[in-house]
Amino acid sequence: MTRAEEAAKVRDPRYPFTAIVGSEDLKLALILNAVSPGVGGVLVRGEKGTAKSTIVRALAALLPPVEVVRGCRFSCDPAAPDPGCPDGPHEAAPGTVRPARLVELPVGASEDRLAGSLDLERALTEGVKAFEPGLLADAHRGVLYVDEVNLLHDHLVDLLLDAAALGTCYVEREGVSVRHAARFLLVGTMNPEEGELRPQLLDRFGLTVEVRASREVSQRAEVVRRRLAFEADPAAFTASWQAQERELAARIAEARARVAEVTLPDSALHSIATVCAAFEVDGLRADLVTARAAIAHAAWRGGTTVTAEDVREAARLALPHRRRRDPFDAPGLDESKLDDLLDQMPEEPDDDPDDGPEDDGPGGGPEGGQEAGSADGPAEPTNQEGVPTPPSGEPAPGQTGQTGRDQVAEADPARRARLFTVPGLGAGAPGRRSRAATPLGRVTGARVPGGRPTSLHLRATVEAAAPYQVERGRSGPGLLLRREDLREATREGREGNLVLFVVDASGSMAARKRMSAVKGAVLGLLLDAYQRRDKVGLVTFRGSRADLVLPPTSSVEAGAARLRELPTGGRTPLAAGLLRAAEVLRVERLRDPSRRPLLVVVTDGRATSGTVEEAHRAAGLLAGIATVVVDCETGHIRLGLAASLARRMGAQAVRLDDLTDLAGVVRDRRAAA
Repeated sequence: MTRAEEAAKVRDPRYPFTAIVGSEDLKLALILNAVSPGVGGVLVRGEKGTAKSTIVRALAALLPPVEVVRGCRFSCDPAAPDPGCPDGPHEAAPGTVRPARLVELPVGASEDRLAGSLDLERALTEGVKAFEPGLLADAHRGVLYVDEVNLLHDHLVDLLLDAAALGTCYVEREGVSVRHAARFLLVGTMNPEEGELRPQLLDRFGLTVEVRASREVSQRAEVVRRRLAFEADPAAFTASWQAQERELAARIAEARARVAEVTLPDSALHSIATVCAAFEVDGLRADLVTARAAIAHAAWRGGTTVTAEDVREAARLALPHRRRRDPFDAPGLDESKLDDLLDQMPEEPDDDPDDGPEDDGPGGGPEGGQEAGSADGPAEPTNQEGVPTPPSGEPAPGQTGQTGRDQVAEADPARRARLFTVPGLGAGAPGRRSRAATPLGRVTGARVPGGRPTSLHLRATVEAAAPYQVERGRSGPGLLLRREDLREATREGREGNLVLFVVDASGSMAARKRMSAVKGAVLGLLLDAYQRRDKVGLVTFRGSRADLVLPPTSSVEAGAARLRELPTGGRTPLAAGLLRAAEVLRVERLRDPSRRPLLVVVTDGRATSGTVEEAHRAAGLLAGIATVVVDCETGHIRLGLAASLARRMGAQAVRLDDLTDLAGVVRDRRAAA
């Protein structure tokens, strides 16, 4: 690093990596990726306020510098320049060395900002490919950091998936095509309470780490002490850690140079395959990532042969997020089971037992990582007396006034939930539920752009310019265009909605042993909401009140947890539930006017607390809201109260049996839309 670069770092200091207290697993995961970028990146999960972003940003100072072609905007390697580089072809010439970059992708970034954009006006009027590189080009041969990666819009996630899989970014605009290399270390941070990642993107992260704040008083005090010292004098604090930073950076560089010399013996490879098969991970990417991480760990500790301990550390970081069977499963790994599997691996002789890292201790895995149904865990749920609960988990008919907790019937992954949509054309956040005008989707027309056109409608542009060609003096081939001729394509895609569940948890539901079926149906709808990128909320009513047990959030995992813990019993305050729903929707409309709501009322229509007339008046406040009433009434004699409520609300009525039938099919409200 040059003196000028060191001076720049002092002027704009970042919190030193070596000054961070705790978070050993996260440090190790980032270091393994710095040693071997082929490991595939890191996903950092954790509660707010655990220094996730601080640690990731501090990593950039430790990465070895890169040599690039002078003047190339795409960071081509002088030793092997990209033959398809838009700034090429590059002639043989000495390159220049610069620090590795850490590029941050904002959650609200546009597609053009991520992938780059073409100057459409120059492309059409001058016939040149004027390309402005995006963040993927900046991150090439460096780190792409996405804070709150779980909140990233789907169209940006798709671009990231393509680039991560191919190592290349493609930009297509009306017949003009540009490609450039985009190989980067992907690091993302997220708070699981705000929503989960799509499985496709989750699998692209090589390693995952769960971060929690320490409960040790001395460690928490030291964190505060160092942070206050940094804020009081950042330059002095950073300078005091420069020796440790240089030492760690040098060790990473040495380990990176040693990776090619590390041997992966057949015994270690067999153990990796055994572990991945035993934990039932999907595909073979887990085996490859675990092998690469084990090799990187061996190089990091100074060894030349992968040992069982290397495999253990790699598996702890590479497997937890790959063994989730559905979005509601918390990531985790049973470390006792992992140790039992690795005990079968014959230990290789340690080539240098004294040359081990001081700061990459084993660190514990996620709490509660025990597998359901294992030898150490209960095979089935039990009540307080240890007696297995029946599938319904319902209280006896004479105990409906007491609080009971029901076992939740799991959503059947073999069938899809019934699709409910909001009528009309919205303009909310991109998703997969209701029709909307979005930046992506099929082209439906053209319009005059309000600013710089981002998606040119070529035919409409030609039709707008054609009548004026003689007037403009065109005398040869080609088309004379002006800015006012440009037309932008309008597109129709799908949006995510706010799906608010209003669930009757009263005794009339529990007494007839319907809550298990109700919870199973709602869980299936929650899974559908997760897949369609909706926000979800949950209102329940029982006794004499209605409660917002889950404020609108993108975390359907939190919704499933609230549903499993839902108490039942008492009278049925239907009017209170509808009034609470109206208030929640009013507040959410102020917070996010573009996100349209879909109300799902799950009830048998009874109102034993208050009157039916009060419930119908409350229903009138929800007129105009797209609503589905799930009729939970059972038995040979039906009063039709839920159907009557649906008519009052102008809602679609659906029988609970239609949602819980194992032979259910997908039905779409396309006619209403």
